[in-house]
Amino acid sequence: MRLDLSLVIVAEFEVWHSRPVAPTRRVAISGGHLPVDPTPGYGGLLLAGIVASYVECLDDDLRDDLYSLITELENGHRVPQPVLRHRLQVDRVGLSSSTHRLRATDDQLVLELAKAAPPMPQILACVYRIGQMQTEIRRSLMTIVRSAAAWSGGPGPEVLPWLAGAAAIDLPRLASVDPQAWAMDVFGLEPEGQVSKRSIQRRFRTLLREAHPDHGGKHDTAAEAIDRLNAARTILLAEGA
Repeated sequence: MRLDLSLVIVAEFEVWHSRPVAPTRRVAISGGHLPVDPTPGYGGLLLAGIVASYVECLDDDLRDDLYSLITELENGHRVPQPVLRHRLQVDRVGLSSSTHRLRATDDQLVLELAKAAPPMPQILACVYRIGQMQTEIRRSLMTIVRSAAAWSGGPGPEVLPWLAGAAAIDLPRLASVDPQAWAMDVFGLEPEGQVSKRSIQRRFRTLLREAHPDHGGKHDTAAEAIDRLNAARTILLAEGA
C-alpha cells in the first residue's frame, strides 16, 4: 500500500474549549495522535508549533505565568486550577473543539491550524498534554515549548524552521522520515508489505490490548505506547484521504 505523502497527517491534536459566549473559561484535552519517538517527533513539533503560533496574544504578565506553568508541569507538580484564567477539566460536554495537524508534503512539514480557534486554550492544552507524558519525554518537549513561548511572529510558514533552529531540531531529517515506514514499524509489519485496512484495524486492536496495563503493558509507558499506535493507525488508514 503506497500513500500520497502530500496528504499524510503525521500528527494531530484536538483541543476542547469553552464557546466564546460561555461565562466560564474551560479547557479539556484528549490523547491525540502525537508520535514523539525519537524525541521530539512529529507530535512534539506539532505541540510546540501550536504554542508558537498563538503565544503572541499573551501580554507580558500572562507569558510569565505560562513560563511558570511550564516549569511546574515539567517537574511533575500538580497544578491547582484555574490557571491563566482557564480551568482544566476532563469532561468535554458542552465544549467546542479545535483540531490542529502536522502534514508531510514533498519532504516538507506543514503546520495546519484550526480556523478561528481561541488562543489561550490551544496553548494551555499543549502544555498540559506534554505534562502528562513520561518524565524524559516531558522534559525534552518542555524545552522546545519554552522556545515556542518566546516566538513573536504569529502563525505562518516561518514557525517550524524557527523552532528547529531554536531547539536544535534537524528539521530536514525529520521531514524526510517516511511516515508510512514509521507506522509499519510501530505495527511490526514489513515496510514494503501490502496490508488491508481491515488487517490494520485488527492489528491495532491486538497491539492496543497488549499495551494496556490490564493486559501486561507497563503503567509508566502505556500512554505513550497507545499514542504511537493511534498515530500509526491514522497514517496507515490515510490512503486516499
